[in-house]
Order: sequence, then structure tokens, then C-alpha cells
Amino acid sequence: MTAKQHAPAAIRNREPIAGVLSRELPASGTVLETAAGTGEHAVFFAERFPALQWQPTDPSPEALASIAAYREEYAGSNLLAPLLLDACAPDIWPVGEAAAILCINMVHISPWEATLGLFRGAARLLGRDGGPLVLYGPYLEQGVEIAASNLEFDASLKARNAAWGLREAEALDALAATHGMQRTARYALPANNIMLIYRSI
Repeated sequence: MTAKQHAPAAIRNREPIAGVLSRELPASGTVLETAAGTGEHAVFFAERFPALQWQPTDPSPEALASIAAYREEYAGSNLLAPLLLDACAPDIWPVGEAAAILCINMVHISPWEATLGLFRGAARLLGRDGGPLVLYGPYLEQGVEIAASNLEFDASLKARNAAWGLREAEALDALAATHGMQRTARYALPANNIMLIYRSI
């Protein structure tokens, strides 16, 4: 039995996400990917952006094993060994700096405390150098009609765990402001997902 896991959504959304990353990521440095899940994104993006070091992390032992299994088959040298990172844990991060932080589909599939920890850690790691915190997923936005599929997804998440659910983009903006960050870009992507970019002010 292989440790490799598979997420069909990772195959569908990786190209649109990569298109945004090509505009927002720095030319060099380490990209810290939180909640890297299966590791399929990490392998794909490491290959797509060979000048960047890619550091996948996840709080799940099963996910870390899957990431490691995919990494064993990766021919490049810029995909680093996965590290344990639980955004809910107060200020316990296994890295001391990053040029960018990428978070795909975590904010709605975790308690709000994880998002609080994500922004707290991002403000500390990215500092004033202007590195981006990049979020991808479905979000609620004031003045934007909510897709029926997103409403159904939100209900299904809350049925699984009352602490989960789609978050308001404006709540993220307010949280970012408490850490000296602001939203600098918004990108609409397929399947009613968006990417939000935050940088230090």
C-alpha cells in the first residue's frame, strides 16, 4: 500500500493557481506551503517554479507521508522535505523565514483559530519585505452573489464540523489589518474560487 494520496481537485485547479502565482511570487527564496495535503500541488509548483525552494507543511501525519512519497519521485532538488506545521498551535512554526506563504483550501476546512495562527505566522515570517500571503478557496464576499454550489458546500462543511465553513473575505481583511497587512489583489478563478493576496503595509 502506497502512502501517496490523491485529491482530484488538485489536478483541476493547479493550472489556474499557477497562473496567479507566476504574477505574485518573488523571483527567488522559499515558498512555505501550509496545509499542503496530498503533496500534489507541492510537486507541481516546485517543477513549475524551479528558481524557488518549495517547503510543504501539514499538521496531518498521513499528509506528511503522502507528500514525502510524491517527493521521492520528484527529479528536481528544490522540493524540500515536508515539515509538521499546525497553524492552530501558538507560534510554533518549523521555519524562521519565508519569501512567500501559500495556503490552499485550508481556511474553510479548519477552525477559525487556524486562520488566526496563519496570519500571525505570516506577519512574523514575511516581515516588511513585501512577500505575499496567498490564499485560495471559496469565500463569501459582500456585494457578490453567493453561488449555489458554495452555499451547499458551506452547509456540508458545517455538518461535518461546526467550526468549519466558508469565511468572509472582509473578515480576513480585518484580521490582516491587525497584523499590519492589507489585501493587494483578488483573482476570480474557476469553480467559484478566488485567490486573495495579502502583503505587509
